[in-house]
Amino acid sequence: MKWLLLLGLLALSECIIHKVPLVRKKSLRKNLIEKGLLQDYLKTHTPNLATKYFPKETFASVSTESLENYLDTEYFGTISIGTPPQEFTVIFDTGSSNLWVPSTYCSSLACILHKRFNPDDSSTFQATSETLSITYGTGSMTGILGYDTVKVGSIEDTNQIFGLSKTEPGLFLLVAPFDGILGLAYPSISASDATPVFDNMWNQGLVSQDLFSVYLSSDEQKGSLVMFGGIDSSYYTGSLNWVPVSHEGYWQITVDSITMDGETIACADSCQAVVDTGTSLLAGPTSAISNIQSYIGASKNLLGENIISCSAIDSLPDIVFTINNVQYPLPASAYILKEDDDCISGFEGMNLDTSYGELWILGDVFIRQYFTVFDRANNQVGLAAAV
Repeated sequence: MKWLLLLGLLALSECIIHKVPLVRKKSLRKNLIEKGLLQDYLKTHTPNLATKYFPKETFASVSTESLENYLDTEYFGTISIGTPPQEFTVIFDTGSSNLWVPSTYCSSLACILHKRFNPDDSSTFQATSETLSITYGTGSMTGILGYDTVKVGSIEDTNQIFGLSKTEPGLFLLVAPFDGILGLAYPSISASDATPVFDNMWNQGLVSQDLFSVYLSSDEQKGSLVMFGGIDSSYYTGSLNWVPVSHEGYWQITVDSITMDGETIACADSCQAVVDTGTSLLAGPTSAISNIQSYIGASKNLLGENIISCSAIDSLPDIVFTINNVQYPLPASAYILKEDDDCISGFEGMNLDTSYGELWILGDVFIRQYFTVFDRANNQVGLAAAV
């Protein structure tokens, strides 16, 4: 009996899931609208979601990564860096691989209005001479790389490399509802070859399984979570369906087709898609998205939002994504977003290099419907209907 008890306790210890709560806040787009700044912002910035997913030239240790993709992001979590810990609000982003936060090296107004990491206040901080540059619009976030202890939920990730900003010019980060970004994609796309947080967790044996999972709720009472090292079946119904990763950079998979009422409306000969928690909407090629907006009766307003009649939600059909021979329907209640008295399409077009092919971004509109497992051990994505 003693040995059975010990084995039972060992099994339980090996199945610990580290859960990090996420909160849903107003997106940067909404903050700009409320401050009457969105139109001025769009006059000088032309956000294109596609820029995040195509490699940029790299010069020495300076790398680039698009930030404007985060205009509509709504889900954020809290981490801490240093000893004693300094807290930051970050995007847990499966569409990038670096961790960076503002720092006291930075005197830009955007830094001053956000929490800043002070390396002098951390007894475990280690400086480096390596630099980091992340571009957005006409400006950029520039900084240096350092090492310190990063606490994510109950996990203490020691000797973690991260970016400390030195400049954050422009309007974009000034009104951002987050301090920094924690990337959860593959190390192959990490700027300056910095080891991503999850890779460092796994290398140190801090998680029992080489995977993490995401539950995004549209119900604030239920709460949303990123779960490291395990899968909690109470957040989904049925069984998980596994989809092979087609390219180990972003969490990229193959979609068989996209249909409505049994008719193919996009992705006729299969296409690629990135499962991205850092994208709030569901994005695709401009022409395909334009057709979908027409099908569902959406039209642009002066702010560039695709408005649709709220009364249409009950009559519009599902849009079905077939992935690895399994159908994943999105009802109108999922792809039409209610915001105050308005209803807005959850689809957004992006300009693509046609030589690449048809690329889709399965953002939060999709992930809210489907509990998602990001399995690094087997290079696959698990999907199941979220509760």
